[in-house]
Amino acid sequence: MKKIKVIIVDDERLSREELKNALKVYNDFVLIGEAENADDAKDLIEKKMPDLMFLDIQMPEKTGFDLLESLNYVPAVLFMTAYDQYAVRAFEVNALDYLMKPIREERFSKAIEKIRDTIQSKSAINKVEDRKIFIKDGEKRFFVQLDEIYLIESLENYSRLFFQGKKALQRRSLRQWEEILDENIFFRINRTEIVNIKYVREVNHTVGGGLEVRLETGELLQVSKRQAVKFKNSNRI
Repeated sequence: MKKIKVIIVDDERLSREELKNALKVYNDFVLIGEAENADDAKDLIEKKMPDLMFLDIQMPEKTGFDLLESLNYVPAVLFMTAYDQYAVRAFEVNALDYLMKPIREERFSKAIEKIRDTIQSKSAINKVEDRKIFIKDGEKRFFVQLDEIYLIESLENYSRLFFQGKKALQRRSLRQWEEILDENIFFRINRTEIVNIKYVREVNHTVGGGLEVRLETGELLQVSKRQAVKFKNSNRI
């Protein structure tokens, strides 16, 4: 059975100890670290790449949602909270589950079984295309698989993501996106747009040696002359 690497993020030491004690009876869950604030948690996640994070939502300075928004790699998440309104939000963003504090043994056992089934059923949890990011757009929050994003549009230091028939504003530039996206899947077609190649339905030549691409979702986009050369050399047409 695959070992599931776990971290705990909670500003309350007693809550972390309670959770660690609860985890001791589950041998396939291996605790690899803990953090008491969002900044420390971000460093821990980037260094150790856990499979699962037990995450307190309400923390000083930065919330659990703020942490998720800052991550390039988002592990599976189980939220912990003392407040019902946050539990509702947890399901709005499609978390694996949530636990109300204080933790009840029977409820914890059910959550563990759900997590185990979900994570163990994935044959390649760390494949690039299976990675997820967390998006917060106003009051809306989403876990989005990178492979489901079909277009990213630049808005100076921000960007607009298009996915699953939705769109959301994200505080990342196109350059920052290029650093985390798989270049075999995503291609920057011009100064302001990145497309997911898997969503390209057709590629047409234009006057002057340029290209235009039409996505499965209907958008017709222009490829700059410079990027058209790269596109042709990449054997994508």
